[in-house]
This record gives sequence, structure tokens and C-alpha cells, in this order.
Amino acid sequence: MNESEKKEILDFAYDVLKGLFTGKRVDIPTYTESFGAFVTLRKKGSLRGCIGYMEPVAPLYRMIALLVKDAAFNDFRFPPLDESEVNDVSIEISLLTPLKRIDSLDDFILGRDGIIMSLNGRKAAFLPEVAIETGWDKKTFLEQLSLKAGLQSSAYLDPGAEFRIFQAEVIRDDL
Repeated sequence: MNESEKKEILDFAYDVLKGLFTGKRVDIPTYTESFGAFVTLRKKGSLRGCIGYMEPVAPLYRMIALLVKDAAFNDFRFPPLDESEVNDVSIEISLLTPLKRIDSLDDFILGRDGIIMSLNGRKAAFLPEVAIETGWDKKTFLEQLSLKAGLQSSAYLDPGAEFRIFQAEVIRDDL
């Protein structure tokens, strides 16, 4: 995406967020491309909600509108966003590349790749920026991924574990 398109999509996300409380209808622009995407809300720098789809489920702007609403109201880790918080919230949008199955964790590059781990019916994912934000090394990152899936920290070493990687283009205010 070029800088103008990035600004347009971020402005749209903020309009959607404000519209959730004002009732003001936001026109959804037409955009032909689709991506897997995540919307992350931060309040004064701290995580306040994050919801996404690994693969496209709708045209990009429709997905962004759905994800803003879900990040604000349906992230089970947080209470629903209150109108009094809106002005303290920043939005980050991660547009994902298609998923790629890998056979070896040697193919996973910490900080460049996001990853999905699947094992015994359990699944967890981390966006690429998680490694940078946390400062985790690769081993700690994979242990935390295992724990996020509800498994033991060493589960990533299980021969039955399957991994898919992806990259993300991150759109946020400081770009």
C-alpha cells in the first residue's frame, strides 16, 4: 500500500471507532484487494484489544470495520471499550501476507515472521511485532506461543506440531 492508502485506511478505522459511540454512519470505501488483517487498540500505549483474521473473509474495509468493533467490544481479555476511553485509544492495523506452511522452525525468522502453531486441536498465533514489543528471544517466543495455545511451554518441540508463518505490514499513527 502506498502512504495515501495507509492514511485512508487508518482514518477510516478511527471514524469507525468514533461511530460506534456517536451512531454516525461511516461510508465504507471500495477497495479491491483483500488481506488477512488484525486491528490492535492501545490505550496510552497498553494493549486494550486485538482481534483479527489470518485470511481474508471480506473486502479489506469491511474487515477493518468488523475488527475495530470486535477489538473494542469482543476481546475477552478486556471489558468493552467505554466512550470515555475513545480519545485515549490508538489504532494499529496489521495487513497479513498469505500463510505459508513450514517444516522446520529454522524457516521462522523472529521479528520478520508471525507464526501460527497447531497441535492436538489447539492453536495459537503471534503477529511479527510481538517479538519486537516483548524483546523475547526465539526460544521464549515459541514457549509463550505454546502457552498461549493452552499447552506446555515445550509443546513447540513436539514432532506433531505444525507451523505456518506470515509477514505483516503495520499501519499506525507514527508512520
